[in-house]
Amino acid sequence: MSKHKGHLFILSAPSGSGKTTLEQQLLRKDKRLARSISMTTRGKRSGERDARDYFFVTRKQFEARRKQGGFLECAHVLNDWYGTPKAKVDQALRRGKDVILSIDVQGARLIRRSGYPNVSIFVRAPSLTELRKRLTRRGTESATQIARRLKLAKRELRAKGAYDYVVVNDRLPKALAKIRKIIQVHRKQ
Repeated sequence: MSKHKGHLFILSAPSGSGKTTLEQQLLRKDKRLARSISMTTRGKRSGERDARDYFFVTRKQFEARRKQGGFLECAHVLNDWYGTPKAKVDQALRRGKDVILSIDVQGARLIRRSGYPNVSIFVRAPSLTELRKRLTRRGTESATQIARRLKLAKRELRAKGAYDYVVVNDRLPKALAKIRKIIQVHRKQ
């Protein structure tokens, strides 16, 4: 039996699949959901703010926290570290909040292996062609970076069978409705 009153919902997707947009919409429409803010060693993108989008830290700071066991999960992705601060998630769940955790496939795998109670949702674009278009439209990365993200996306797509649910984000309102339904079903359990 879990000591938590809330549920942990994991949202994973290849970069460009709409995971962040879906997360923002879910948080806007559902006040029972709390967002977990990840920590990262990567640099800020245009418009990002510390403690809102991520906790931006140095590699040394990240490594110190990792050695202290301060992450629910952490992973090295495309030359940077990302991690979920454990204490904040535990605190929200104990208070009865449902937490949405937007993390990559590696992080989700680590949480599943740890036995930490969660509901996992994999979001994917309708095709790799569409994914490439979305990444290009985003305008935040070079052609080389996009190629690396697409290569990673192919690997991540192979992991979708390990998730409790798979949602195709071909139309945002439809994908959002499916995820909201998943959350509602698990709240009743």
